[in-house]
Amino acid sequence: MEGSTMPSTVEEVFEDYQGRRAGLIKALIVEKENLCLYAYPKGTWEVTLPAEEVPPELPEPALGINFARDGMESRDWLSLIAVHSDSWLYAVAFYYCARFNKQERKRLFGMINELPTVYEVVSGRRSAKEKAPSNNGSHKAKTTSKKEKLPKQSSLPEEEDENYEDEYEESDTFCGICGGLYSGSEFWIACDICERWFHGKCVKVTAARAEHIKQYKCPPCTSKKRTHP
Repeated sequence: MEGSTMPSTVEEVFEDYQGRRAGLIKALIVEKENLCLYAYPKGTWEVTLPAEEVPPELPEPALGINFARDGMESRDWLSLIAVHSDSWLYAVAFYYCARFNKQERKRLFGMINELPTVYEVVSGRRSAKEKAPSNNGSHKAKTTSKKEKLPKQSSLPEEEDENYEDEYEESDTFCGICGGLYSGSEFWIACDICERWFHGKCVKVTAARAEHIKQYKCPPCTSKKRTHP
């Protein structure tokens, strides 16, 4: 398997987790026959046979994930795989941090918990904190001006209100693909179907291209429309 160097710090384990998670999300929005679904720290993924060595070097993902595919609705099947993938990600991360102290383990869990799970991304289910505020404006406004969508708190003094807005903007919106936090320095685009936000680079959409898109549909929503064999 790829990624044989064992991470030794909280940041390295979190980076490993984040990369594998991105790979799994990519895998679950691409058509491919399945055996064992692996993801690697660089954000890549692979469907292959399980490791032969016993015990394996790392915790193994669920085996035979394709067995239930034909007897289930595609959305239910993807959600099931996403749940198994989340449990595998946690197993690998906490395998690496077995020798960490209490505070390091707690900090790692907090960092991981800030990202939406693979299941939440694939199924479209998110907590209220992660949902971007709704907007009845045009698609162009959604892709070019996120700040217009932020709620105002009239009961707060003006200075506190601005601080609240900045905190909301920076901490409450995650990319639906990589899980990264919103940053005003990067181009983001919102899906008109599920209303989730994405880095333009994660969905391969530029600001110039977005100007010509009347209704944007993200990769997860696009994949839900496909009929699995």
